[in-house]
Amino acid sequence: MEQTIEYAHATGVLGSVWLLIAIPLVSAAVILLLGRRGAKFSHWLGTAAIGASFVLTLIYFFSLRDQPNRAVERNLWEFINVGNLKVDIGLLFDPLAAVFCLLITGVGFLIHLYAVGYMAHDERRHTFFGYFNLFAAAMLLLVLGNNYVMLYLGWEGVGLASYLLISFWYTRPAAATAGKKAFLMNRVGDAGLVIAIFTMFAYLGSTNYADVFNGVGGLSSTVVLLLGLLLLLGATGKSGQFPLQAWLPDAMEGPTPVSALIHAATMVTAGVYLIARSNAIFSANEVLQTVVVSVGALTLLIGCIIGAAKDDIKRVLAWSTVSQIGYMFLGVGLGGGAYALAIIHLLAHGFFKANMFLGAGSVMHGMKDQVNIRRFGGLWKLMPWTFATFTAGWLAIVGFPGFSGFFTKEPIIVAAFERDGWTAWLYGWAALLGAGLTAFYMTRLWVLTFLGPKRWTDDIEHPHESPPIMVGPLVLLAIGSAVAGGLMATPVAKWLEPPLPAEAHDLEPVMSHGVITALSLVLTFAGIGLGYLLFRRGTALAEQPAGVVVTAARRNLYADAFNEIVFEKPGIFLTRALVFLDNRGIDGAVNGLAAAVGGGSGRLRRLQTGFVRSYAMSMLTGALLVVAAFVAVQMGWLS
Repeated sequence: MEQTIEYAHATGVLGSVWLLIAIPLVSAAVILLLGRRGAKFSHWLGTAAIGASFVLTLIYFFSLRDQPNRAVERNLWEFINVGNLKVDIGLLFDPLAAVFCLLITGVGFLIHLYAVGYMAHDERRHTFFGYFNLFAAAMLLLVLGNNYVMLYLGWEGVGLASYLLISFWYTRPAAATAGKKAFLMNRVGDAGLVIAIFTMFAYLGSTNYADVFNGVGGLSSTVVLLLGLLLLLGATGKSGQFPLQAWLPDAMEGPTPVSALIHAATMVTAGVYLIARSNAIFSANEVLQTVVVSVGALTLLIGCIIGAAKDDIKRVLAWSTVSQIGYMFLGVGLGGGAYALAIIHLLAHGFFKANMFLGAGSVMHGMKDQVNIRRFGGLWKLMPWTFATFTAGWLAIVGFPGFSGFFTKEPIIVAAFERDGWTAWLYGWAALLGAGLTAFYMTRLWVLTFLGPKRWTDDIEHPHESPPIMVGPLVLLAIGSAVAGGLMATPVAKWLEPPLPAEAHDLEPVMSHGVITALSLVLTFAGIGLGYLLFRRGTALAEQPAGVVVTAARRNLYADAFNEIVFEKPGIFLTRALVFLDNRGIDGAVNGLAAAVGGGSGRLRRLQTGFVRSYAMSMLTGALLVVAAFVAVQMGWLS
C-alpha cells in the first residue's frame, strides 16, 4: 500500500529552524576569514555557536510537540529549476531530525568545550575551530534537508570537513595519508548516493522526501532493489561499514576531539540516518533488507575481531565504533520497530563513545601523547576523574546491566532472532557473539590502561589528570553513558513513530526474550572475566608472535591489501595507459595550444596535461556508465 506523506509549513518559532545551520556556518566563516587576527577568541566563538544551536534545538524540539503531525518543512528559496527537475533549498524538522540535531549540537558542544583545553597549545587552534563549526553545520544540513539533494550537499560538506580535520596535522605523513584515504574511500560511497538521486528523478520525477516515499509503491521490485543498494553503498562509505570500513580507523590520526565528533555525533551516524530516513524504500524489498542486515552482522564481527588485536587506544575505540554501527545497521535492516531501536542505540552510543574518545584524549594528554596501551597501566590512581568517567563508558558499551548499552543493544539482539527460518539463528548468534567479543576487547583496553603495574617509559615522569575544562565534559558524558539508555528507550521509540515504522515484527523470536538476554549476559560476563584474567598483570611491551587469526586481525583482516590488489593496482595501470596515450598524441596538442596563446611554460604545460588526463579519465568513466545504462535499459533490467 502506498504511503501518503505530507508536511505542514513551518510557522512561528519553527519558521526559524534554518538558524541551526546558519549559526555554526557563519561562525566558521568568521573564524576562517579572520585567521590569526581572531586567535584570541575564535575557540570561544566556535564553542558558543554550537552551544547556541543546541539551545535553539531544545526550543524547536518542544515546539514541535505542539504540531498536529509533529513534522514541519520550510522551503527557503528555489535552488534548481531545469525542465522537470525542481529542487528547493528546503528543511524538514520532524522527530527523526530533532533527535539527530540534539545529538549533534548537545554532544558536539561538550566536545567543542573539551577541545578548548585539548588544543590550547596548538598554534592553529583558530583554524581547528573553524573546521569544527563547518563540520557541525554540514551535518545539521544533512539531517535537516527535506530532499535528497539537500542531504547530498550536507553529505559532501561532512566529507570535506572530515578531510580537513583528519589531516589537520598535515605535516605528519600519517595524518595527510589518512585524510586522503578517508576522502577517496568516501567518494566511492558518494558515487552510489548521487546515482541513487539520479535514479529517483528518472523514475519518480522528484527528489523530495514526500514525493519519493509516496511513489515507492509504484516502482518495480528491481528498481527498488537498485535504488536501495545505491543508497546502501553511500551509507557504508560514511558509516565505515563493510566493504568501505578501512578508512575509519586511520581517521585517528587527527586530533582526539575530531575522533570523538566523527565517531559519536556526526559523520559515521550519517549512514544510519540515510537508511532510517529512507525506510519506505528499504521496507519495500525483503532482499534489500536482508543485504542491510548481512552488512551489519558481518561488520559488527569484523570490528570486534580487529579491535581485540589492536594496541593503539584510539584505534581500539575506532574499531569498536565500526562494530557498534554494525549493530545499528542490523537494526535498520531488520525493519519494523527495529528502526527505532537502532536510533536509540545510536543516541546512547553518542554519549558513551564521545566519553571514551575524550577519555582516551585525557590519557594521552597526561602521557605525552603515548597511545600504546601496552605502555600504560596503573593510571587509575593518577587520573581518578578520567578513570571514573572512562569506566562508565566501558560499562555502557559492554552492555553491563543498568548502563545505557544494556537498554539499547539488548533489544536489537532480541530483534535479530525475530526472523524466519535459519536466518534468525545466523544473525541472532552473530549479534550475541559480538556482545561477548565486545566485552572481551573493551575490558582488555580498560585493564591495560588503568589497572595492573605501571609500564610507561622513563620519559613520562609524572602522568597527570587533565584540566577542569576537559574533565567537566567527561563527567557530563559519563552521566549520559550511565543513564541515557534507560531514560530514552521507551520515550524515544514513541517519539519516532511518525517518521519511522511503529509496528512490531510479525514473527516471534526463535527463543524467548528471557533466554536471549540471559545468553547475552553470560557471554558479556565471560568476556569481561576473560579480559580481566588475561591482562590484569599487564602484557609484554612489544607485540609478540601470534597465530593466523591474530596476525590477520593486526593487519585489519587484509582489507587494505585487498583494496590495493583489486582497485589500486588496476587504477595505476589505467592511469599509466592514459599517460602513454598522452605522450603519443595529447601532449603535442596541448603544448601547441599553449605555445599559440603564449603560455608555453613548463608549469602551464604540466597543468594543462594534468587537466587533460583528468578529463580523459572522467570521459572514460562516464562512457562506461552510459554503456552500462544503455545495456541495462535494452535488456529490460530496469523495467
